[in-house]
Amino acid sequence: MEKTFDPAAIEAKWAQTWESRGLFRPARPDAQPFTIVNPPPNVTGALHIGHALDNTLQDVLVRYERLRGKDALWVVGMDHAGIATQMVVERQLEERQDKRTNYTRDEFVEKVWQWKAESGGQITRQLRRLGCSMDWANERFTMDDGLNRAVAKVFIDLHRQGLIYRDKRLVNWDPKLKTAISDLEVETHEVQGGFWHFKYPLADGVTLDDGRDHIVVATTRPETMLADMAVAVHPDDPRYRSVIGKDILQPITGRRFKVVADEHADPELGSGAVKITPGHDFNDFEVGKRAGFKPGDMLNMFDAEANVVQTADGLIPEEYLGLHRFRRDSVDGARELVVRRMKEAGFLIPHVNKDGGEHDAEPRTIQTPFGDRGGVVIEPWLTDQWYVDAETLAQPPMQAVRDGRINIVPKTWEKTFFNWMENIQPWCVSRQLWWGHRIPAWFDDDGNIFVAETEEEAASLAAQHHGRVAGASVLIVDDEEAAIAVTNKEEGIFAIWRDPDVLDTWFSSALWPFATLGWPDDTEMLRRHYPNDVLVSGFDILFFWDARMAMQGMHFLNEVPWKTLYLHGLVRAPDGAKMSKSKGNVVDPLGLIDQYGADALRFFMAAMESQGRDIKMDDARLAGYRNFATKLWNAARFCEANGIAASTSLEAPAASLPVNRWIIGEVADTVAEMERAFAAYRFDDAANAIYSFAWDRFCDWYLELIKGAIDDETKTVAGWVLDQILVMLHPFMPFITEELWTGLGDREAYPLITAKWPEPKAERDAEASADIDWLIRLVGELRGAKAELGLPPGVRLTAHFPASLKGRTDKLAAQLDRLARLEAIRFDPAPAGASAQLVVGDETITVPLEGVIDIAAERDRLSKALAAATKERDSLAARLANPAFVERAKPEAVDKARADHDAKAAEADRLTAALARLG
Repeated sequence: MEKTFDPAAIEAKWAQTWESRGLFRPARPDAQPFTIVNPPPNVTGALHIGHALDNTLQDVLVRYERLRGKDALWVVGMDHAGIATQMVVERQLEERQDKRTNYTRDEFVEKVWQWKAESGGQITRQLRRLGCSMDWANERFTMDDGLNRAVAKVFIDLHRQGLIYRDKRLVNWDPKLKTAISDLEVETHEVQGGFWHFKYPLADGVTLDDGRDHIVVATTRPETMLADMAVAVHPDDPRYRSVIGKDILQPITGRRFKVVADEHADPELGSGAVKITPGHDFNDFEVGKRAGFKPGDMLNMFDAEANVVQTADGLIPEEYLGLHRFRRDSVDGARELVVRRMKEAGFLIPHVNKDGGEHDAEPRTIQTPFGDRGGVVIEPWLTDQWYVDAETLAQPPMQAVRDGRINIVPKTWEKTFFNWMENIQPWCVSRQLWWGHRIPAWFDDDGNIFVAETEEEAASLAAQHHGRVAGASVLIVDDEEAAIAVTNKEEGIFAIWRDPDVLDTWFSSALWPFATLGWPDDTEMLRRHYPNDVLVSGFDILFFWDARMAMQGMHFLNEVPWKTLYLHGLVRAPDGAKMSKSKGNVVDPLGLIDQYGADALRFFMAAMESQGRDIKMDDARLAGYRNFATKLWNAARFCEANGIAASTSLEAPAASLPVNRWIIGEVADTVAEMERAFAAYRFDDAANAIYSFAWDRFCDWYLELIKGAIDDETKTVAGWVLDQILVMLHPFMPFITEELWTGLGDREAYPLITAKWPEPKAERDAEASADIDWLIRLVGELRGAKAELGLPPGVRLTAHFPASLKGRTDKLAAQLDRLARLEAIRFDPAPAGASAQLVVGDETITVPLEGVIDIAAERDRLSKALAAATKERDSLAARLANPAFVERAKPEAVDKARADHDAKAAEADRLTAALARLG
């Protein structure tokens, strides 16, 4: 073995070896299958720290189940990432002073495919560096031929079942990208804005009970009053009860509409009256529906770029038409003009600040939605889109969670799951893009829709529909304008054009658990690996992806997509803050791999993954796990140097020596502890179990205990134990364990990745365990006492033992001599005078100190140190007890104070114990 452990050298070698030998999916047709599908990363993406966590946890499970003999399949693939990918390619065109609209749709899509072939998929290469044992030979893509067929079938079938339909509703509209986007792609930022108050006059001489002839409304979006359709008041608000149902006027447009009663209006907020613009606000949309407005009758005042267009009633004054919603390029927008005109007409109520100054608006910090990619304010926009009846599809998954067919871990997420699913809204699945799964629907100019897999089938459906005209023929054209130009109903000529939209990326990825296995064909892989066993996912995509997979899987295969849904937390910056590029606290996992090695990063992720909690990055822990790998490497080199080689036995070897019987029992206990942890998805417990055993029990104690006494039995046992460590540690640290497994024995044909999980078939030997545990505690107490008293570790002392321990000390004489470094072991009473009292179990061992140290000086030194530690501990405790400090100080300052307090408290306890030892 090499003297120095070099992670980079072995990682590249083993990643290539495993994959080239096809070891990531052993052909085990008779074995129990175990299946995970990887959340498909974006084709535009790069490995970030969240991917590192998510994929580490999956790989830990897959490698564990593979070691347990299962036919483990980890499906890998990429998502076509509609918006993100189209933006990347469009940005490249812009750099060459080119643009998408200079090309036909097919020409642009071809350019995207070229980009994917040349630059896409960087993240899959990076996942290999992390050690992900995915089925790379069968990598999938959400727009490959198989997924295309699956997506088309799902859309067509759902449409025929009435579960996909076209509707006019509000969507999150990105005016820069000119497409609807999902809630997941909306980021909320605090923006400094205004809160304007306006008078809306009541019509026909109607007045309020207090004599006012108007109602005051307040808004943060004055420009939308151009499309107002009502004013809402709370039905129980006594100020407005008399005018409910009466007409009110919008001053700029002159539009006449009703005062409506709706509980959306909060009597305690502002004037208690709210202007209702159902075509441009999600809450107003619902109020409008309750007030009796059909979506098709709701007014729209913006085009796709958020410029003002005329509403259906033609009441927007001409001077507003063509204005952008906001001021830009030093040109006032609709907002500024609306406020100015309302002010000029006397309908603006100015805000008076504390100093008596008047301003048009009250300053407000407003939670404002932005498109995460377009970077502009999202506009709720009323448009025709395709929707999935999510409420119907949500029922089977909810029942599956209730009856345990889907096990959500941690259980605390069940409440959130049900809350969302029980209040689920129709799912908008259409996007106004060119890159993606084009919607398989064709229109005619009568408003008919023909959903079909091919043009020929759509034309046939259209011909059947128009069959009342003798000899009807159907033409396929590019768009609505072309259809109008060629349609001649009298002559039986009809034209249809295909919907230009594509499907939401989440629509195709919702089919991932079964479409990647060959569906809609009835394949052997589908029968064998569906349902999947577990899905590992960030909680942030519980609804955008996880719930939708459950809906589609249960609808089309009548079976849950996975038996367990494991939701992990976020990886945060060391101070607990969420990572973001704007904060500059993003961590590059590839940089961490370069610095600490992939094994150390993986182990950190698993050891820190405690159900329900986020993970804080910690370089000290990463360095510690790299040191753990180095310690294991050095332990293996020690074994090699002492003739300890690979084991040939799955069962524990026969052993007579207490130290060997003890370590075999420790292996059995660790295997059982890890299996319990894996069964409960406690990654942290499993990682910490093998860490504690390998570092503490094996490296620190067992190898020390056998030094100088390595007979044939011990060689056999030590080789077996080291093998068990490598197998148990392999799911977490695959690279170093594979290197050691192969290096310690001639096992090239039997790599660790396909080895067997430990089956010690042994139990803890109670007598041997008691003896060795006693020895370890004794040595630990002796070493601690020497350190506390300032004695060199190698100094030899005399110890007086109770006579009851003579049999044990005789049995362990060699180890006591070497590890305890006792000059003499006596069984007579200790002489009078200062001594250290070592309590081990129920027995007290006395170590005389007269003549060994200056008792008075040592007592004085310890007393002064204790006084200083106690004073600092109490000072920190007082600071932490002060609410002003805890509530107002920065979180990192409070955390540091707590850590310092705990350290000083431990130091005080240690010094107190040291003083007590002096007798």
